[in-house]
Amino acid sequence: MNQILREETEQTHWCVAGAGMMGLVAALRLAQRGQRVTLLESQSVLGGLTSAWELGNVEWDRFYHVILMSDQRLRELLVELDLDREIEWVTTRTGFYSKGRLYSMSNSFEFLMFPPLNLWQKFRLGSTIFFGSKIKDWRALEQISVGDWLQRWSGRSTFNKIWLPLLRAKLGDAWQRASAMFIWAYIDRMYQARRSGMKREMFGYVPGGYRRIIGSLVERLVGLGVDVRTHAAVQEVEYHETPAKIKVTFGTGNAAQEQFFDRVILTTPSPSMAQSCPQLNREELRRLNATEYLGVVCTSLLLDRPLGGYYVTNILDDNIPLTGVIEMGSIVKPEKLDGQYLVYLPQYLMADDERLREPDDVVHERCLSTLEKMYPEFRREQVRAMRTARAKHVMALPTLDYSQQRPEVVSSVPGLYLLNSARIVKGNLNVNETVDLWEEDFARSVWPDHERMLQHSGRCMVG
Repeated sequence: MNQILREETEQTHWCVAGAGMMGLVAALRLAQRGQRVTLLESQSVLGGLTSAWELGNVEWDRFYHVILMSDQRLRELLVELDLDREIEWVTTRTGFYSKGRLYSMSNSFEFLMFPPLNLWQKFRLGSTIFFGSKIKDWRALEQISVGDWLQRWSGRSTFNKIWLPLLRAKLGDAWQRASAMFIWAYIDRMYQARRSGMKREMFGYVPGGYRRIIGSLVERLVGLGVDVRTHAAVQEVEYHETPAKIKVTFGTGNAAQEQFFDRVILTTPSPSMAQSCPQLNREELRRLNATEYLGVVCTSLLLDRPLGGYYVTNILDDNIPLTGVIEMGSIVKPEKLDGQYLVYLPQYLMADDERLREPDDVVHERCLSTLEKMYPEFRREQVRAMRTARAKHVMALPTLDYSQQRPEVVSSVPGLYLLNSARIVKGNLNVNETVDLWEEDFARSVWPDHERMLQHSGRCMVG
């Protein structure tokens, strides 16, 4: 590895393809090391899944995001951007929709009173969550299917009443191919705050949403001399031995450009990596193309009043065509949204599902009729704005033995690195895990002096 890396005193020209959070953080860290960086983004805006848009008379995140107190990597980044002190923390509530009724399960008393389960089933469910929160050897869970693991600890009846509807809502039929790592990651993240002393479920956000965070990141990048380009989709990545450079073709049609770089980091979805770089070896291409992705159709609504008041309402009824109801208005104060309440209605689907291509009017009608069914007091006149966002590649499906099926960060093509969210194995996709990938998957494996740089910089994240 040392033979292909230049000394710190030499400036290497890096290309980072993809300006989601992973690409933005990669560009920042490289520029802070004095490297020359060009950041390419296929879309007109930066941020990927964390980008914002206009919804009615407000601008907010296209997809729902929250910050946990235990999101160490993300909060370190926010400290660096001078935004951590602005986080507003809110105690949240959790709801369940079962057999046509809404139930609260936000504390121990409500858990004990939860009607869909009898006392023994509640004990089995609570034991599963408690036991899962204590597991440290996450690799062992990759060898067990999520269904087998949950039935072993919760019992068949509790599995059928609680876990199976939740798995189907999130993964569809693909739940049968997922490992126990999938559910453990959710349990672990929610319990990390409690391990650090928190006894309540508290979520936070930066006023202005991720638009503020992305804006601060881009301002920092520009100040460090990073060349940021939009409408610059990577078409082809080709290594040339003489000189030892990587040619990147980006843009579209007659506007396509070619430029040579010393090093290239691809942060794009795995199938895009395989398509743009045929020089990767056969095994790398196979692994990239074999990655199964979850996509999402997510409808955002601005309402003139709240729905149930829960941050998340988990759905246990199979006849409800949503993964859940996310009331961001239970976290973001109405005055931050011109007196309105923001709601997200996500439906997670496999990337090849035809429903990802349904017209907006079909999706909107389904969402509105579903709200009318779940909330008898809901009226369509309460909707002030409504838009639907789609993403084909949101999260890689954590199949059995998934961590051993990913390509390495350092590819077979000299100077080319593969770093995207599909490398997340110890958690589900969230911004904290994405930021952590730079630290755990790239910096520690590529830069031998990483620990020295940490100590020299005096920060918790490499600068």
